[in-house]
Amino acid sequence: MEQPGLQFVFEIRIEVTPGKLLEMGDVAKRVKKIVPILGGHFEGPGIKGTILPGGYDWQFVRPDGVTEMDARYVLKTDDKVLITVVNRCLRHGSPEAMRKIADGELADPSAYYFRTSPVFETASAKYDRLNRHIFVANGIRKPDEVIIQVWQVL
Repeated sequence: MEQPGLQFVFEIRIEVTPGKLLEMGDVAKRVKKIVPILGGHFEGPGIKGTILPGGYDWQFVRPDGVTEMDARYVLKTDDKVLITVVNRCLRHGSPEAMRKIADGELADPSAYYFRTSPVFETASAKYDRLNRHIFVANGIRKPDEVIIQVWQVL
């Protein structure tokens, strides 16, 4: 069998408010946090648009220091097509990098692992490939923004 390739699809830039985590505390032996998604934008070959405000990013910090994330939000293309995103993520790294991220500071992206597997849904025939393929992505957490680069698995 041949090793699958990757093709760049788009970059998503999600706006979040620094320090505005809603922390629920310990839930099922994990610390649960909620990050409201304020908006943002995305762009790639043949597609671009905005992120509608009102999405969220639920985070569960496990006892081993790994953060599991479940982010859900809506993309709206410049030609008015809606695309839902369910993004399951894992993030972990050096204690210093994780402390900086938790405190709303900028951490060196090379000091932590942040990978996602987004699933898209749309009713648009133009963007139907988003319904029909597997995607992987890498992420960077900035104090007021999350950057996700999405790749289609070929």
